[in-house]
Amino acid sequence: VVDAGGVDSISRCPQQLPQMMAAAADGLGSIAIDTTQLNMSVTDPTAWATAMNNLGMVPVGLPGQQLVSDSICVPGFDPGLNMMTGITPINPMIPGLGLVPPPPPTEVAVVKEIIHCKSCTLFPQNPNLPPPSTRERPPGCKTVFVGGLPENATEEIIQEVFEQCGDITAIRKSKKNFCHIRFAEEFMVDKAIYLSGYRMRLGSSTDKKDSGRLHVDFAQARDDFYEWECKQRMRAREERHRRKLEEDRLRPPSPPAIMHYSEHEAALLADKLKDDSKFSEAITVLLSWIERGEVNRRSANQFYSMVQSANSHVRRLMNEKATHEQEMEEAKENFKNALTGILTQFEQIVAVFNASTRQKAWDHFSKAQRKNIDIWRKHSEELRNAQSEQLMGIRREEEMEMSDDENCDSPTKKIRVDESALAAQAYALKEENDSLRWQLDAYRNEVELLKQEKEQLFRTEENVTKDQQLQFLQQTMQGMQQQLLTIQEELNNKKSELEQAKEEQSHTQALLKVLQEQLKGTKELVETNGHSHEDTNEINVLTVALVNQDRENNIEKRSQGLKSEKEALLIGIISTFLHVHPFGANIEYLWSYMQQLDSKISANEIEMLLMRLPRMFKQEFTGVGATLEKRWKLCAFEGIKTT
Repeated sequence: VVDAGGVDSISRCPQQLPQMMAAAADGLGSIAIDTTQLNMSVTDPTAWATAMNNLGMVPVGLPGQQLVSDSICVPGFDPGLNMMTGITPINPMIPGLGLVPPPPPTEVAVVKEIIHCKSCTLFPQNPNLPPPSTRERPPGCKTVFVGGLPENATEEIIQEVFEQCGDITAIRKSKKNFCHIRFAEEFMVDKAIYLSGYRMRLGSSTDKKDSGRLHVDFAQARDDFYEWECKQRMRAREERHRRKLEEDRLRPPSPPAIMHYSEHEAALLADKLKDDSKFSEAITVLLSWIERGEVNRRSANQFYSMVQSANSHVRRLMNEKATHEQEMEEAKENFKNALTGILTQFEQIVAVFNASTRQKAWDHFSKAQRKNIDIWRKHSEELRNAQSEQLMGIRREEEMEMSDDENCDSPTKKIRVDESALAAQAYALKEENDSLRWQLDAYRNEVELLKQEKEQLFRTEENVTKDQQLQFLQQTMQGMQQQLLTIQEELNNKKSELEQAKEEQSHTQALLKVLQEQLKGTKELVETNGHSHEDTNEINVLTVALVNQDRENNIEKRSQGLKSEKEALLIGIISTFLHVHPFGANIEYLWSYMQQLDSKISANEIEMLLMRLPRMFKQEFTGVGATLEKRWKLCAFEGIKTT
């Protein structure tokens, strides 16, 4: 495929055609021409013309035009050759023709390839891995941060790698493995970000110091931000300038400057006042001169002549008004004549519709046709009535204008009588129309009132339901509040009970401490005096009696009925044990005895059982001489059946 314009240009250089075809095939990768398949003679121009005519392309003798520059064109390409008629010229820069690679589709992910440089090689990262993250782009960013550089990477190597992205204005390399690169334009930063994630290897070395994974990110530089601010200010200035120009363009023009008074200018103004086309401009100048106070004794005659010419312009204006009124009357007459013609045609159309609705013709029409005819008839009648009302209004206005004339002939009176009859008929029709319109408005008002009443009923029902719901909610809230009050009272009672128990516990602990000290003192006295075992038993009995007397105050409060047969059995065993030991025994001795019967029992349980016993049981039923019958009566009093 070549840019051909005629057979003559081909015939001038037939020897170069195979070389041209080969060069075009080398330059255009997607279009290949095999010169061995050309069976016709290259030097025969008629054969080329016949082939082009068979393809439907007529040779054109217009000179060709080079599409692109010589650096891009195919070598050996003759610009004198033109394309045939009906085919647009082929641009070698179009993607897909080999010179420019086609752009990658937007939906397909960009596959990174290995980049070879003179002193290093860049290997892309695994495509399955997520892309490297970047920070938010600062405004006007031209500087990038490059991290993960090899330790042996020099500034020249960095410039060699990143020069492919654009012109570099500055490189600031750190002693560590990172640097900052500033480009000339902002779009070059995006190209540099593309290299993020690549692994950089210096030469063919496998040393750790000669390799590293690049991390390219946006950097915030003061120079970039300053340039960006300058650009923003420049754009703001341009926008203000553009707006000012637009305002100046849309501003209404200022009034013309009024010249100062002089005799020469007054003579020129007098001539302008006599000219109809310049009168409006001249009268403003005259008014401004009079208001400025230019009238004096010397110029009074000139101003009088100019005012006189202004007065003569009044007569011209009146004549102009009379001509316009005459034109308006003629236009009214023409309008009335045209309206009467339109009304007669409407009458004929309505007559046609009325004739078609009669029985002879109406039976032969279909249902849809009858419906359409009825709609058309109603529409035409409405238009006819509107046109007749307008015409009657015009005639009434004419009658009112002519009512002042008393000298009228008889035929005119007859015409007036006829017109008055028509006017009465039209007035009756108008009244009927007005009454029907009022009835329609009344019906509409009734419908609206019914709608409003229905809406009010719905609203009242909704309000009733809402009131009921509110009452239920209030009742539930009151119940909840009462429950909360009762719970609070119970909590307060329990707190008071806990406080009392804590006070009793602290009191008992204090008594125990006092008794322990007394016991220690008595033991020391026993050891010194050498008393017998009976004295120790008496001391133990005294301690138990003191503890019992301390706890007698709250026994009645804490005493409750026995809960199970186990507790009754324990009470019986304790009472028999105390019967065997008439002089009493301490709690530890009693607990050691009870553990032989039940290993799970604790000293606290025994103490609680002793606290729950009434005072009578302690005195009568557990003292010396208490029989089993008395103890059985105690159990029956507590409500437990025992044998």
